[in-house]
Amino acid sequence: MKINWGTGIVIAFALFMSFILFFVFSVQSNSKYDNELVVDEYYKKELVAQQDLDREQNAHDLKSKVIIKTTAEGINVDFPADFDYKNIKGMVSLYRPSNQKLDFEIPISLSSPHLLLPKSNLVGGRWDISIDWTYKDKKYLSKEFVYFKQ
Repeated sequence: MKINWGTGIVIAFALFMSFILFFVFSVQSNSKYDNELVVDEYYKKELVAQQDLDREQNAHDLKSKVIIKTTAEGINVDFPADFDYKNIKGMVSLYRPSNQKLDFEIPISLSSPHLLLPKSNLVGGRWDISIDWTYKDKKYLSKEFVYFKQ
């Protein structure tokens, strides 16, 4: 049987599509490849995007800003010294881009203007830190990323 060039192109397309489908199904069914979303409830988070921008602008407009730095004990968060730390409430969210299972949140409970995130809760690598806090009914959002070395 002789195969002409039209039949050859159809066979080549069929083989290529079979390879692509095999690859897609093998990646989707293999638990080695984690196909998780970056953020749960992505669309709900997008609905409050403007509120987040307003809170970030409030934090940016402060004379003394929140300072996040790594230390030997962990990650230290310094709130503005001119604020009464007893009136600061909120949540610190730590997001690990490489592994969603390492993400966690800590409520802000201060006994000084400093908050220490102990290194026992952290693994080495990049952490995206989001501090959602309020002071005297004004809302702030501070975001930064740090590289933590174990």
